[in-house]
Amino acid sequence: MFELHVLKRPERSWTSRSKPDSIDPLGGNAASSSVQDQIQRNTGFELNDKRNHNLSTIQTAHEVSREMDPVLSPGSIELEDLELPEGGLKAWLVVFGSFMGLIPLFGMINSLGAIQSYISKHQLATVSSSSTSWIFSLYLSITFLSCIFTGGYFDRNGGRRPLIVGTVMYTGGVFATGNCTTLWQFILAFSVLGGLASGILMTPLVSCIATWFIRKRGTATSIATIGGSLGGVIFPVMLRKLYSEVGFQWALRIVALLCLFMLVCSIVFAVERETASAVPFESKREGLKFYMTSAFNWSYFSDAKYMFAVMGMALAESSLTASATFFASYAMAQKNSESISYALLAATNAIGVPGRFVSGYVADKWIGRFNTIIITLTITTIFNLVLWLPFGSNINVLWAYTILYGFSTGSILSLSPVCLGQISKTSDFGKRYATGYMIEALVILPMIPIGGAIIGQGSIKSYNNFIIFTSILMIASAGCYVISRFFCVGNSFCKF
Repeated sequence: MFELHVLKRPERSWTSRSKPDSIDPLGGNAASSSVQDQIQRNTGFELNDKRNHNLSTIQTAHEVSREMDPVLSPGSIELEDLELPEGGLKAWLVVFGSFMGLIPLFGMINSLGAIQSYISKHQLATVSSSSTSWIFSLYLSITFLSCIFTGGYFDRNGGRRPLIVGTVMYTGGVFATGNCTTLWQFILAFSVLGGLASGILMTPLVSCIATWFIRKRGTATSIATIGGSLGGVIFPVMLRKLYSEVGFQWALRIVALLCLFMLVCSIVFAVERETASAVPFESKREGLKFYMTSAFNWSYFSDAKYMFAVMGMALAESSLTASATFFASYAMAQKNSESISYALLAATNAIGVPGRFVSGYVADKWIGRFNTIIITLTITTIFNLVLWLPFGSNINVLWAYTILYGFSTGSILSLSPVCLGQISKTSDFGKRYATGYMIEALVILPMIPIGGAIIGQGSIKSYNNFIIFTSILMIASAGCYVISRFFCVGNSFCKF
């Protein structure tokens, strides 16, 4: 039996939860048949019987990535990917755990407008909107930037410890935010502590799904990220009611306790498929060197398809979060009540629930992940310019826009990491996902303050300029995904 050092990871050892079939890379028909059975069972693809059966495992995996399903990028599959269960009780419990963890994580991102609109009229009433917007811009940037430090750790050690540490920090950050009264206090508690915690949590919550699914990865990730939409529905409505009944401080404390419960559920259920048993480092210096090199892998920056996909993700989420941050304030500027403004924000996230599921299913089943997100971004830009910009003053049109926008943008947060996974090996997904969000952090940092500066004193004309700004970001994102797709499959009109 030959050992393939090409696939061996010397820095860790793994104990698989489900023992894979024994495959001899040079063992002739028997080994090839085992590979063939695995491929057909887990991917639905039947290898050509006339193919030379005496293949190495590396050749087999690369053949599969080219031929089994156009959704998968050539060379992105390792042999271990052929053994992913694609379902079962354990796999779907992992999706449930990720779903529970993403309710507070993405739910808070989707609910920034509920916090921004309140503190801008109370604690920070004398502070300009461009200054206030730095709270939320720094929160998002620190969230995405801190992902970089957990990517390599997850790939080597698993996600349990980051989830525990992130849960403690996240709960403390939300508690502390309730006591804030000045700009710098909000930045320290919400932006820095909350942002660091969110980044620590994000990578293991999303990456654990990639260790259980490959063909159904889009659907599974979409189901998990529905938690973000659900959180975006719960938190604005909950906060609006609690603000008036118990005040800002206790409103945030109650939210923190709810988040703690959901994050504990994610610690229990959101586990990677294999139990990491990492080989100890010989020294702290060696450990630091490993995590720094795994965090900042400069070779990723020379991969054009990866870089354009990351830029597409960064621009799309910049547009999405900027819109979410100021949408409630926009509705109030159009003479709508505070309750209607929060209801519009909650409705956007509620409609995102079926939007995420439908887009994930369509992407996996019919047209592919890249094609789906490109179409979605283009349609969303049209909604912005045809409905929101000219008719935002009409409450009926604004409700129609909210429904269409919420449904169409449901795929952005759910399919973005899936697109990165499509052009990445599963063993590198945590690092590439984290590196992508590091780049996104740098892109998104100035975007919300720029949006706040465009809005200025909050005139309708300024808000219209803001709508144009977010639309430009959205269509630029679609262009980046188109270029990334071109580097993968050229001009081919295929499922990808």
